[in-house]
Amino acid sequence: MYAHGNSELSYLAISGISLVGEHRARSFAWADSDARKSYPSALMTDWVLWLIAAGVLGVAEMLTLTFVLGMLAVAAAVAAVAAGIGLPPAVQLGVFAGGSLLLLGVVRPIARGHMRTPASLQSGTAALVGRRATALTEVTHAGGQVRIGGEVWTARAYDEHQVIAAGSAVDVVQIDGATAVVLSAEAT
Repeated sequence: MYAHGNSELSYLAISGISLVGEHRARSFAWADSDARKSYPSALMTDWVLWLIAAGVLGVAEMLTLTFVLGMLAVAAAVAAVAAGIGLPPAVQLGVFAGGSLLLLGVVRPIARGHMRTPASLQSGTAALVGRRATALTEVTHAGGQVRIGGEVWTARAYDEHQVIAAGSAVDVVQIDGATAVVLSAEAT
């Protein structure tokens, strides 16, 4: 402490930063809160680091599409919230680990189950392929008619040398415009 005019000045060391203030006018608590407002604290650094980790994991997920890194990114974002409210680093790591395990153990199996679901129901002419039909007239490669599920369709034989008699069962192998391409059910 030294005298400067009528005021006594002291040097306060807070977080490695020297602050000069009037000893009578400023208290240590006020100087400490002033330092936190002026300079970034370790608290801010923690949540920023967690957000950077979440961003990096999110970008990596977009490149790999594995769902694992995306869930780790969400867990890192939750850990950033924990850091933002002032929880200690050990608790932040626990939040990250717990969130990761919860997401990987619960959400990932559900997401994988949705990925393995069969293709959506086919509609329109695509739904007719593979169905059984009945020949209404003789069907050759040149033409004929079949009944597919109550509808009458023009048809032609898949094999150009095959002749399918009227009343025979046929399988639809493809739809070509408004014509069903069929194959005799006895041939399959």
